[in-house]
This record gives sequence, structure tokens and C-alpha cells, in this order.
Amino acid sequence: MRSEHLISRRGFCLCCMGAASFAATGGWMSPREAYAEARGLVSLIKNSAAKAEIVTHKLRNDITILEGSGGNVAVLGGKDGLVMVDAGISVSRPQITKVLTALSPEPVTHLINTHWHFDHADGNPWVGAGGAKIIAHENTRKYLSQVQRVEDWDYNFLPLEQSGVPELVFSKEHSLKLNGQSLDLKYYGPAHTDGDISVTFGEADVLHVGDTYWNGIYPFIDHSTGGGIDGMIAASDANLAASTDKTIIIPGHGNPVSNRAELQKFRDMLVAVRENVAALKRQGRSSDEAVAAKPTVAFDAKWGNFVIDPGFFTRLVYEGV
Repeated sequence: MRSEHLISRRGFCLCCMGAASFAATGGWMSPREAYAEARGLVSLIKNSAAKAEIVTHKLRNDITILEGSGGNVAVLGGKDGLVMVDAGISVSRPQITKVLTALSPEPVTHLINTHWHFDHADGNPWVGAGGAKIIAHENTRKYLSQVQRVEDWDYNFLPLEQSGVPELVFSKEHSLKLNGQSLDLKYYGPAHTDGDISVTFGEADVLHVGDTYWNGIYPFIDHSTGGGIDGMIAASDANLAASTDKTIIIPGHGNPVSNRAELQKFRDMLVAVRENVAALKRQGRSSDEAVAAKPTVAFDAKWGNFVIDPGFFTRLVYEGV
């Protein structure tokens, strides 16, 4: 059981992007789309998610984190219905539904996507079909509405079916008042992707930062949809500015209950690795040569033991400096 859970967690982080339903194309796919759908990676991710247990972490003010289906999902309960931040992977629906029912008899009325990637938005269609209003940045809706290629995985991802496409989008900021919480949604600018947003639960002092923060592990940066190391650092600075020592910070991946001190260490790691890689690039080193120089070595013992290994992370940073 333990090994299955580890495989699942690795698979979920790997799937920072993903494949949508075959039905989204009306049952017909081009040869490239068919090849993408047949790729073993997505099947592994879905199979892992289908078996993974959903672990809950109770926070304050009726906010709960659901861990186990892709990115860390936040749920706010109350008389206005359940409010979800991200939806995980669609094959986790039975496990997630069971947990949601245990949390509250109310339906899911609102779903907020922190960004478009598969492990955060693949569950959109079933949540949306149940009547939830889906809210996201305008770039997130764009990516979820079309075939989207992620070069780093040599993969084309299919559009979500219509029930999963965000209906309410914004460009900079959006505010909601639900279940006694003031929810503030803010766009970072290009960071992990160019559609990342943060979600602040004001009265609870809880901040969900999506994949701009990976707690204790090297992050994936999606250059295919506008991400970059400088944007990740800027997002970390914004997250630090928006938090205090009392703020509970929810990262997209890694230990789901975090804080400002841990976030600061993540930000400092990003800055140091960026400086090291940029220096190598200025010297004319190729990407392969930069990897061979091990610019992350001082951080690998803590941050390099998961899916995004030191070499892969070095290449992601190299592309953005």
C-alpha cells in the first residue's frame, strides 16, 4: 500500500499538465492527438490517481485540504455550499466525492482553478456538471479550451469538455464573499504558467498559492504556456508580501500545510539556483554543460528527491535566464 501511495504522489507531481477526455473531440482525434492519448505517462497517472487515498488536513474556519489527487485541493464549507480550489484528477471522483460528502451535505457551488494543468483541473467537468460555477484566469480558460502542447513532455493535451471550462474569468483580480470568508483571487503574471492565481481566505488567513510554490521539492516550470524562473521568484515575493508568520500557506505540491518560513526557503533556493545557472549561461555553457556543472548541488539533498530531479530543474531554469 505504501509503495502504491508513493507511486501515486510521484505520478501526480509529474502530471503538472495532462490529458482531457476523449469525448471532448466528439470521439474523433487526429493522429497526433491519438498518439498523445495513448502515451503511457497519462495512463500511469490516471491509474495511480484511481487507487490513491484522499488524505484530509483540517485547517481553520471550515477549510480543509484534500491531498492525493494531483495538486493540493482546498475546500471551504458553509451554508453557501462547498467552495473548491482546484479539482484534482477526474478518476479520483469517487474518493473525492466521499470526502466532500463527509465534510458537508451541501453541494459544490464554486470551483476556482489556480491554473490549467491536468493535476489541478482534470476534475473540472464532473464538478461543473454538478452545477458549480468555475472561476479562473482568462489564460486558464484558453488553455483548457484547446489542444495544448507542453514541449517538456513532448505531449499534446486535449481540451476539456464544456462543463469543465471556466465560465467566469478575470484578468487581474476577482473577489467573492462566501461562507463568511472574503476570497481574493489575484493574478501573478507569468510564473509557473502565465495563468497562475493565488486565492486568499481573508478571515481565516489562509493562502492557496497553487504551483508557484512546491514545498520541499524542485518545481516544474511550464515554458510552453508562459512560465519562467523569474516569474516564479516574483510570485514567491508576492506570496511572502501577502502573508505573515500566522498565515497558513497551501502549496501546489509537497507537504500541503506550510508557512511563511518554509516559503522563504523555497524562494531563496530559486534565487540561488537562478544565479548559478545564469552565470554558467553567460560563460557560454550549453544546457548539457550547465547540468554537468551541478549548479543545484547545495540544494539537492533537500529539494532534489522527487520527480523534478536536479538535472531537469537545471534545464528548466537555463531556458528562462
